Amino acid sequence: MSDLDIIPYAPDFRRQAVRLAIAAWKPVFAKTQNEVPHFVFDAFYPEGWEARQIAEVESLLDTEPETVWLAAQENTVAGFVGIRIHPEDQMGEIHILAVSPDRQRQGVARKLAAFAENEIRERGMKMVMVETVGDTGHEPARRAYEAFGYRQWPVARYFKPL
Repeated sequence: MSDLDIIPYAPDFRRQAVRLAIAAWKPVFAKTQNEVPHFVFDAFYPEGWEARQIAEVESLLDTEPETVWLAAQENTVAGFVGIRIHPEDQMGEIHILAVSPDRQRQGVARKLAAFAENEIRERGMKMVMVETVGDTGHEPARRAYEAFGYRQWPVARYFKPL
């Protein structure tokens, strides 16, 4: 882990960050797709989950680059984190966190989360939130967040086809 530096996002890393996100989330969405109601998955991802995720990550990098940091070793991105600040709630949010599959379970996510928490604390916020989904594809993320000291606030979200 000491081989990684946390650096501000720079456009030179855009392609790596987008590819990393898709590679990291491929096994997640393979399970999610089979566990959520099809009408929900199809509505959220009419052109496929990859197309939406690429668009969302690219949009974040293009419109909020100052909120994203990379875990990098020389010119290779091992992971990235993005934060958002919600002063009305005295809260910061880890909006996005992704780690390259070949660097998962090596402390990269922990280092990125700790960095994000420090950034949020320095902005005067009193708590930090991270959100994920309850299906088995997101189970590793939930375990990681709990290991980092996050406590779950159970939320129920219901969908009904029309």
